Amino acid sequence: MKKPKNKEEELSKADETTENQEKETSEGADEMYEHYNFVVDKGQSLLRIDKYLYGHIENVSRNKIQQAAKAGNILVNGIAEKPNYKVKPLDTVSVLMSQPPKEFEVIPEDIPIDIVYEDDDLVIVNKKPGMVVHPAYGNYTGTLVNALSYHFGGNRKEDGSIQNPFLVHRIDKDTSGIMIVAKNEYAQAKLASQFYYKTIERKYHALVWGDMKEDQGTIESYVGRSEADRRVMRVFFDSDKGKYAITHWKVLERFGYVTLVECQLETGRTHQIRIHMKHIGHPLFNDYVYGGNKILKGTIYSKYKQFVKNCFKLMPRQGLHAKILKFIHPTTEEIMYFNSDLPEDMQNVIDKWREYSTHKQFEEDNYNE
Repeated sequence: MKKPKNKEEELSKADETTENQEKETSEGADEMYEHYNFVVDKGQSLLRIDKYLYGHIENVSRNKIQQAAKAGNILVNGIAEKPNYKVKPLDTVSVLMSQPPKEFEVIPEDIPIDIVYEDDDLVIVNKKPGMVVHPAYGNYTGTLVNALSYHFGGNRKEDGSIQNPFLVHRIDKDTSGIMIVAKNEYAQAKLASQFYYKTIERKYHALVWGDMKEDQGTIESYVGRSEADRRVMRVFFDSDKGKYAITHWKVLERFGYVTLVECQLETGRTHQIRIHMKHIGHPLFNDYVYGGNKILKGTIYSKYKQFVKNCFKLMPRQGLHAKILKFIHPTTEEIMYFNSDLPEDMQNVIDKWREYSTHKQFEEDNYNE
């Protein structure tokens, strides 16, 4: 693995990686799969579909194509077909293919991780805040993928190589909570299909600035990379500049100057909850990327300012936790449901705000800005 020589090269490589991920992952950076559509040429002779796709999709193995077909992710004219189906002229071929990052060699590392559940097909991890999901420029080691590769150390594939995790989605470095990781390509393909068809239920708890005017709502927009800074996201209302994103939210608890909300995702765009909450005027508490690390609501008194700063110190990250995950098991077809407790830092900050609001400490200047 070749590392950048200096900081400028590292930033350049990071920007290049961002651009490549944007091009490769057509259905969103947090949901890690690609959706392809082909119309077979008029002059195409009869050819097995696995051979046809092998020649039309870059960097894909025959095994991955076969696993996608086994999972029902290869459709011809709207019907799922097996790898031996022979394409005909003007057939419409639709393919859903899992695409984990491939840029880096994964080095197994003995890093503690909270494994909630594991079987032969998948593992459920309660990711701690501060942990990157997979290696990338600037984070070569110490990631969840490195940790899981070590955890899978005794398992080897037919060619003798170490079994690595198969990602189907990811969450931000400073977001905590439940993640599902596949242990084989078939499970990965089946789970990717559930993400694509939006049958997986994902709920997050978020601590946001301000007192929400309504008890619940839905945010719809297109989300894309900022033209001013490609490393951050922004809301667009033009499909040419972003990908469709929808977030449902409802209030769980009000604390006057901040609110605890539940966000349910229909799509999984990069920073979706963070940018959607900012868009409606309620940035996540202590989200330094999207402006939540400033005192946005409250009084002018120094005691209040110190209280907020203490909360920032207790939780030095955005207040966002992947709380609930519900899906269908890729092989047993059982309904799987996981509900993770809030991590200590976020729970402590919520408790402090609850106490603050309960004891009417707003009486110094009882108004909302």
